[in-house]
Amino acid sequence: MNGIKGTNSPLRVLRRVAGLGNDRPPAGVALPAGVTSLVDNAPLADGIDRIFGRLGVRGRVVMSQLPLSVTLFLVVVAAAIFSPATLADDTFRIALLAHAALFGLCLAVPWGRLHPEAFTLIPILDCVAIGFTRQAGGPSFNVLSLLLVFPVVWLSVSRHRHRVVLAVLATVLSTVIPAAALGSDLAQGSMIRTIFLPLVMGAIAVTARVVAGALYRQRMTLVRKDRDLAVTLAESMQRQQLLDAVLSTVDVGVWVVDENGQDVLTNRALRSDPSLARVASAGGSAKLFHGDRTTLVPPDAFPAARASRGEAFTNELYWAGEDTEQRAFSVSGGAIRSLDGSRRGAVVTFAEVTALINALAAKDNFVATVSHELRTPLTSILGYLELVLDEPGHEDIAAELRIVERNAGHLLGLVNDLIAVASENVELVLQDTDIAGLLAAAVAANQARAALCGVDLLLDAEEPLTARVDPARIRQVVGNLISNAVKYSPDGGRITAHARRNGKELVCSITDTGIGMTEEDQNQAFTKFFRSARSRDTAIPGAGLGLPISKTIIEGHGGSIGLTSAPGMGTTVTFTLPADPR
Repeated sequence: MNGIKGTNSPLRVLRRVAGLGNDRPPAGVALPAGVTSLVDNAPLADGIDRIFGRLGVRGRVVMSQLPLSVTLFLVVVAAAIFSPATLADDTFRIALLAHAALFGLCLAVPWGRLHPEAFTLIPILDCVAIGFTRQAGGPSFNVLSLLLVFPVVWLSVSRHRHRVVLAVLATVLSTVIPAAALGSDLAQGSMIRTIFLPLVMGAIAVTARVVAGALYRQRMTLVRKDRDLAVTLAESMQRQQLLDAVLSTVDVGVWVVDENGQDVLTNRALRSDPSLARVASAGGSAKLFHGDRTTLVPPDAFPAARASRGEAFTNELYWAGEDTEQRAFSVSGGAIRSLDGSRRGAVVTFAEVTALINALAAKDNFVATVSHELRTPLTSILGYLELVLDEPGHEDIAAELRIVERNAGHLLGLVNDLIAVASENVELVLQDTDIAGLLAAAVAANQARAALCGVDLLLDAEEPLTARVDPARIRQVVGNLISNAVKYSPDGGRITAHARRNGKELVCSITDTGIGMTEEDQNQAFTKFFRSARSRDTAIPGAGLGLPISKTIIEGHGGSIGLTSAPGMGTTVTFTLPADPR
């Protein structure tokens, strides 16, 4: 087994097996301490945001002005090469100096101390300076009108609508002010520029604002999602730490496998026990046996192999090893499924129960030994009582002797039940028997007792219902069930004994309207010596052996027994028997 390696924590492995992908949070999101990034590389926009955030207000103003300044520098270089006469023009030089002065203002002015709208003066003045540059350069430099895109976009991309109006107004000023200052005639071409250039730049401004607004809203949505994801991840990591702590401290071996049965994760309890690790893996050298301790488990039926195929099982008993070195394990398994429902692996748990099994076996051996020791003197007592009752001269104490005989017989029956329950096996003498007749006899035998409790005892059976069973043992089962129904109906009610044939099986049930059982009591009902809290509180007599011995007898016939109940609604115990066990 590979086990857990380094940072291969249980939650991370389970997430990978379940197909939940990476578990690192998005870049640019403030996460709780200890939470790492969800992605390996931050998006370009996040990198720019971080740079601008470190620059401050002045830095952002400078960076916004920089594209125009760099473009103008390239224009100057091109003019020096292709139109040196233009550079000799004083007006053109003054316009260039205005651009340089504006860039210097961006660097020198402490914009963070001024009103947030103060920086809008820079792109407006940029538009005017571009107009002077274009006007001074003559017709060859009319293309410089395109430079208006820089300040127009700068003004338009904010969330304030009035800046779009400022962008259009600045475009108008870039045409009107230079023409007026330089004394140019408002010729037809200038008028067209005055009208159409603001229209074009206005369209660009509106487009830039719409695009910027859409990007801003999208980014805000992503930021909110990233924050929610960061919170979710923080909670997941807390659960991961809890899971790590639990898996490291429990004594139960935990093994996670993928869909092919290959190990993905093991906890400390499994890794620290080499023999248990061999038991867990189908390829291990240890032998694995079923609950009977003799039937070998084939490799494809090992717990991990079964779980990886999608089987679910709970508390199944396996024995590992041989002879006196055998160890018992209670094994449970279940599939891991991804969000789309597909199977991505399985979890198998191993709890060693050798000590518990040995303790139960020792208890059963003790009960069986004591019961055998009690049965011999009880049999002798009953024999001598029979002789005494047959001898004349004891008529004056005959009633008392009959009481002793009855109680000794009851005690002997209890001892026999203890022996049968302890051995979990009963000797059966099978013969063709009418189950309906046995049921009718049991109902008749309990009528008087039921009447004392105010209970109506009814029979509903098909006749005949012949099956090959041990009549004495089935009579004992039916008697136990009817006796329990009467005992647990102290306030009257109705008890119905049903019997019918269902294909090759006979189905019998005893239904009462008594005190009923809780779900917890139902889970323990067939446990040896179990008595519900209600029966103890109300002093209802019993040793807690009726249902366990009935279960042993029914299963000895190859049948099954179970019950359904609800507090205050009564109980129904149903058992099935094969018509012919052969």
